[in-house]
Amino acid sequence: MTMPTDRPPTRERPPETVEELRALAVAIARGEAPVSLGAKAQDALGRMLDMVGDPALLSITTLGEALGVNPSTLTRLATALGYPGFPGLQQVLLSASMTAPGAFYSRQAASALRGGSSSRAAATRLCRENQANIDRFVDRLDEAALDAAVALLVAAPRVAVHGIRQFHAVASFLVYGLRMIRSDVALLDNGSLGVAEGLAALSPGDVLLSTSCAPYSTQVAEAAAVAQRSGLATVALTDRPTSPLVATSRAAILVDHDSSFLSNSIGAFVVAAECLINACAAANPEAARTALCQRDRLIGALRVETL
Repeated sequence: MTMPTDRPPTRERPPETVEELRALAVAIARGEAPVSLGAKAQDALGRMLDMVGDPALLSITTLGEALGVNPSTLTRLATALGYPGFPGLQQVLLSASMTAPGAFYSRQAASALRGGSSSRAAATRLCRENQANIDRFVDRLDEAALDAAVALLVAAPRVAVHGIRQFHAVASFLVYGLRMIRSDVALLDNGSLGVAEGLAALSPGDVLLSTSCAPYSTQVAEAAAVAQRSGLATVALTDRPTSPLVATSRAAILVDHDSSFLSNSIGAFVVAAECLINACAAANPEAARTALCQRDRLIGALRVETL
């Protein structure tokens, strides 16, 4: 999760920590940084930030092969960010432990798979990978970005949430959770009435919460861009600083999703959504408590649940 730090890097002082480097990547994506990068360099930077602690960072040649770029591209990237050369950027990326967050789980999964590809081994691997993604989310959590997202969501008269295909499930969960504590939260394309109609129903001061990860849904990215140009506040729940949702957002929450699942893994995204919902409730506890009590009364009156 990323937002600019209190002491933003400049050409004279390149990022000294991974957190500053990630904040600079977000600022570059939003066009707010003192430097600019081409699309290829931005992609390389975003992917390198996902590799913090990876042994591939020890060699510019190995890293270039992992990213599919020439070593000279990495050298030019480092220089553009204000470093004398690649070693300066490399030192920041290696400042964390050489054991990547969640590596314990990956080793455990690899051990489980040595004896064959049983259903238990495959399930163990996938579960450990999701645990690793959650570990990375926690380790990289940017409290300022979370607080900014919460402030926007709590203050907004209305909130629309947008996610399609696989991320429709994440968007629906966000709507369900936020509706537990406040009203006027809905899917942007509620009832399949249309994205344009959903945006037209919003006004400046309202918030659009968009969610997607690579490969990004074009419709979601375009809707977020239109919302921003229309004066709406935008919040992104996505994966990388180079995500198109980051460029148009006021607050961006970043979540890892590396796994052996046959599609994009949303396990860590659901956990991140839970964190966001809880944080919104904690920001206005009395209103949240009142809303939850009213919900419980209605559930009881309608006999929705049985013991």
